[in-house]
Amino acid sequence: MRTFKKLVEELFAPAGIKINRDHPYDIQVRDERFYQRLMGAGSLGLGEAYMAGWWDCDDLQEMFNRGLKAGIEKNVQHNFYKYVAHAIRAKIFNQQSRTKSKEVIERHYDLGNHLYELMLDKYMMYSCGYWNGAGDVDQAQLNKLELTCRKLKLRPGLTVLDIGCGWGGFAKYAAENYQVKVTGITLSKEQAQLAAERCKDLDVTIRLQDYRDLDEQFDRIVSIGMFEHVGPKNYREFMQIASKCLNSDGIFLLHTIGSNKVIKVADPWINKYIFPGAIIPSSPQITKAFESIFILEDWHNFGYDYEKTLQAWLANFKLHTDQFEERLGISGRRMWEYYLNISAAGFNSRRIDLWQIVLTHPNSYGKYTSER
Repeated sequence: MRTFKKLVEELFAPAGIKINRDHPYDIQVRDERFYQRLMGAGSLGLGEAYMAGWWDCDDLQEMFNRGLKAGIEKNVQHNFYKYVAHAIRAKIFNQQSRTKSKEVIERHYDLGNHLYELMLDKYMMYSCGYWNGAGDVDQAQLNKLELTCRKLKLRPGLTVLDIGCGWGGFAKYAAENYQVKVTGITLSKEQAQLAAERCKDLDVTIRLQDYRDLDEQFDRIVSIGMFEHVGPKNYREFMQIASKCLNSDGIFLLHTIGSNKVIKVADPWINKYIFPGAIIPSSPQITKAFESIFILEDWHNFGYDYEKTLQAWLANFKLHTDQFEERLGISGRRMWEYYLNISAAGFNSRRIDLWQIVLTHPNSYGKYTSER
């Protein structure tokens, strides 16, 4: 009978990853319980074992790059009953209800603004930068903000709704540079407080509000890095609300991570520790959601830029490891290392991409010209 160690060695072999060997992407096992934990609990066990310090890797992203490209996760035995139970819950229940939407805010976004200030760019954009000609993450995020404003065809005096406004990065940039009036909504008290402070001298209003409570009209709507938390059961309602809130000749830009296949159940480790209930949408799910509601004007994929963005965040994270560990503990610090590296690998392997989608009303007039 093969031991758990032997099974793990065979599992990683197609990716060229070995146990306790010399390559930077090889796994260094610190606790023998790692083998059984991985084979018994799959991706959840792999992540939890890393958080516990049971294994290490000098080049964690390259290990994930190799593993994802080799498809080794398909051969890992998941805890079958827990997986099935989670799939049933996702099928029957709305995992992104009002109550559950607040859970991800408390778990992830309300960790403390200071930690995000250490990790992100000067505009605190917790979403993909646009690295065309950029030498650092600050410039990449400025590029993204400028590109987004140009796609929205902003001009002085327009009213703009920012759904999921984060720390007010887009609102601040658009109000400063395009003299528009921005209303930003978020469910995070931490984000709302800092966003309001950063935009206090601008024509910007920040509100603690669920998108489902919106009932007013705007010339432009933007949503950057929020749609991943909406959930398949709510995609159609989200588009209907956006349509209701967009003036007849308005423009809606949706900036979201996208999957190259329909995902019905989130990764167990990501779901438990990072983004509870979050599901990355596929292109068919998005187009079905806005079918007969909006006209597709532009669909821009720059997913490769997200890997560089995550690597920049990870570099900043490493510069301030002691502060993350002081706030989150050793396990929490290792959790963030794992999350940033496996996310970068997801974009490197093209499992996921980054899309900016421009939509208009079917009865809008005038030709839309795409921006790059």
